[in-house]
Amino acid sequence: MPDFGRVSLIDASVFDPATAYVAVKKPLLDDFSPYIFRTHDYGRTWTKIVQGIRADAYVHAVREDPTRRGLLYAGTAHGVSVSYDDGEHWQDLSLSLPDLPIVSMVVEGNELIVSSHGRGFWVLDNLAPIRQATPDLATQPAKLFAPPKAVRSGPGVTLSWWLKEPAGAAKLEILDGAGKVLRMFEPAPPREEGAPASGGFGGAGGAALSNKTGINFVHWDLRTEGFTTFPGMILWGARSQGPAVPPGRYTVRLTTDGSTQSVPLTVERNPWITDVTDADLVAQYEFSARVRDKVTEANDAVVAIRRVKAQLEDRYAKSSDAALKSAGETLRANASAVEEDIYQVRNQSGQDPLNFPIKVNNRLANLLAMAERGDGRPGNMMPEIFGILAGELKAYTDRLEEIWRTDLARVNAELVRLGMVPLDPRCDEPEGCVVMR
Repeated sequence: MPDFGRVSLIDASVFDPATAYVAVKKPLLDDFSPYIFRTHDYGRTWTKIVQGIRADAYVHAVREDPTRRGLLYAGTAHGVSVSYDDGEHWQDLSLSLPDLPIVSMVVEGNELIVSSHGRGFWVLDNLAPIRQATPDLATQPAKLFAPPKAVRSGPGVTLSWWLKEPAGAAKLEILDGAGKVLRMFEPAPPREEGAPASGGFGGAGGAALSNKTGINFVHWDLRTEGFTTFPGMILWGARSQGPAVPPGRYTVRLTTDGSTQSVPLTVERNPWITDVTDADLVAQYEFSARVRDKVTEANDAVVAIRRVKAQLEDRYAKSSDAALKSAGETLRANASAVEEDIYQVRNQSGQDPLNFPIKVNNRLANLLAMAERGDGRPGNMMPEIFGILAGELKAYTDRLEEIWRTDLARVNAELVRLGMVPLDPRCDEPEGCVVMR
């Protein structure tokens, strides 16, 4: 201990009652050297542990990570340092933090919160890669880090992994206890210059998977895949997000270039919400999943209709045959009528639902949003409302299947006669698919 050294923080170990760490500073006497001391014998003897900290980075704070023995953080006059060997060696952990004094710090959950002198509080909000780093990490092609426990109705959870180099093919999946994939993240497809950010029919969207050298991460909001959407879709009081998963054990699975790694993930009930049970949250999830699937069914019908109409326009551009035109217009009119029953096609902006009544897909989506508002079983009337809306949708989809069986078949017969590609509601290409599945 230097003469007149000021002890600014003492941190007792959570792993060993005989161990403690002390941060000492002496800048007011023009000594800017770092001083950190460690004891393993209740303070009888002390060891100075500052190797690797820059010579003028006097230390304000030292903290032990409560999840990994020997992992220490130091707040200095020039940022943050980290040690993996109980202070024997230190390295810089400032990352994007400016060069400024860190006067205090605390490890809370999966976060390192630091208090700076002059620039407020900073948070390193994902400690999993640091806590699970090993000396050979940089030599591994890929490494999936185990995430911390997640709390329902909380901020979600950050999923992290290391890549030695970008993977040719990558995906990250969340699986339930039965092995069913609830959510999947993939890298965003390459986009041609000038192309829109999203296009094509179908898909629920979501965060794109990072796929770069080094540490990658994606944030999971603890929700499953949302319902199918389509370009230009405008809904009132709803958005395409899936139901929140109930408390339980899940699996995170990373696949890179054919190699797969899995780690467990636990979702816990929010301890502040005491008036619901796990059974209530399971019931909420199961109901919301049923509603979500019905919204997808409704939107899939709209997608199929728009695919057929786009393909029909393509065939019109290639042939002026009168019989094709007659059969095609009947198909277009009847399919469009079903489309208008399912979705409010006059919506062009977010304010239009104020002027035009929402249709069954929007009412179902709104029911999903209401069911997911807060934690608890669906309201008493929600299942009844769902039954009414599901019955209405079935009448429309049954009508659409009849249109495919009759009107679409007539158009395709004319196209076959003309030697052209038939229309296919499942084909996403306006030019059509060569083989009718």
